[in-house]
Amino acid sequence: MGACGSCAAQSKGDEKRVNAALGLDLIHLFGHSWGTMLAVDYLLSGASVTSLILASPALSIPRWRADADIYRALLPPAIQEMLARHEAAGTTHTIEYHDATLEYYRRYLCRMDPWPEAMDRSHEESSGEVYLEMWGPAEFHATGNLRHYDRTGRLHEIGVPTLFTCGRYDEATPLATTEYRQLLPGAEMAVFEQSAHMPHLEETQDYLARVRRFLDRVH
Repeated sequence: MGACGSCAAQSKGDEKRVNAALGLDLIHLFGHSWGTMLAVDYLLSGASVTSLILASPALSIPRWRADADIYRALLPPAIQEMLARHEAAGTTHTIEYHDATLEYYRRYLCRMDPWPEAMDRSHEESSGEVYLEMWGPAEFHATGNLRHYDRTGRLHEIGVPTLFTCGRYDEATPLATTEYRQLLPGAEMAVFEQSAHMPHLEETQDYLARVRRFLDRVH
């Protein structure tokens, strides 16, 4: 067995030991946004789950960036100019740039006003340094390590029941999400009409009901 085969076997063994230790007989895996990258790569590594939910998926960052450019073009011209000026000058750490990003976020990240406490808390406790290194200075300006990530060429390898979800105004656009779903035979999809990137917070009851219907069917 070659080195890659040995790593795959060890990974599979580690997975079984973790599942056994936690008493997990059936695993329904949920990934949201960046978590969809982790979920897909976990399955592509040979992991075994019962079903998969890919919420507001980020499975092709080149596509994400192209969609973000379309959304940016819909912002007020003064905001567009301010964002572009700071990005060109390398001053995306400034309060002015941060404040300008909120115009985008209120449209395509979360449309609730005010934002829910859970979302505010997650932002306050997250590491800006790690986000900058892996992603970039803003949701719509990916300059970090993940900017070339793309798994669309391998989605057909996933053979478990899968549900895609997104919001109508999601930065993970309904069109992109539809295209991902079409690459995974038999996958389902739900679009939440009043939501952006956080339909589980923006339309919680409808979101949970849709997830429950999917899980009841595949469990």
